[in-house]
Amino acid sequence: MSLVAAMAALVTVAGAARADQLADIKARGKLICGTLGTVEPFSFQHPQTRQIVGYDVDICQTIADAVGVPLELKTIAVEARIPELTQGRVDILAANLGYTAERGKQIQFSDTYFVSQQKLMTTQESGLTTLDQLAGKKITALKGSSSEQGVRRLIPTAETVTFQDTSSAFLALAQDKVDALCASELILVKLQHQSKVPMVIIAKSLFVEPWGLGMRKDEPAFTDLVNATLTKLAESGALDAIFAKWLGAGTPYNIKRDYAVAPIKD
Repeated sequence: MSLVAAMAALVTVAGAARADQLADIKARGKLICGTLGTVEPFSFQHPQTRQIVGYDVDICQTIADAVGVPLELKTIAVEARIPELTQGRVDILAANLGYTAERGKQIQFSDTYFVSQQKLMTTQESGLTTLDQLAGKKITALKGSSSEQGVRRLIPTAETVTFQDTSSAFLALAQDKVDALCASELILVKLQHQSKVPMVIIAKSLFVEPWGLGMRKDEPAFTDLVNATLTKLAESGALDAIFAKWLGAGTPYNIKRDYAVAPIKD
């Protein structure tokens, strides 16, 4: 074999080794899932046990079970989600990760496991009730989130004010330091129920956002396992059970899953 051919074969073998993340996870003996840990009901600290629980956590647990290894959670900031994944510090993201074309170029998205209505909330006292009224206003969102990107894209005249966590963003709204807060409708409903200041959620969505689990690109075995697991959850009714546990009747949200587990398209 020529030197060039030998080098080419070596590169091919090395590439194949790098591409088998699923085997690496099994060999390591744990699945490391990146999640936010601050966003109820998706991933948040249980008030009694102090453990991170929620919809995203349960979804990641099903992936770990499918791989056949224990789950390790790693809490990460919104803006750190993709860097943590691409630099190999987590294996998968279950972290309120809305699909955008830009993100789709950087990482692999799973099939849809949640669909978020992105809306805006204002104080009742402000009198702001339509999206048109928010032109030129101060709007807050989590730093690095698709909510922030959506505000910048769809209300370009607004002044976007970002925070590292939802509590800080909400406090800014309650203290009239900003005019509106953009987030998932479910997050806003929870905040509205908890608020001592009367709040109004603007009825019209700013945009609708499919969420996927985030994975590194070019990992077909791991990607196929994740998508097959989500499909099995949906077909067996287990996904409805997880959804109902965190978002259904008896919760502050009281909604039903009305979307299919399906590939995310631009």
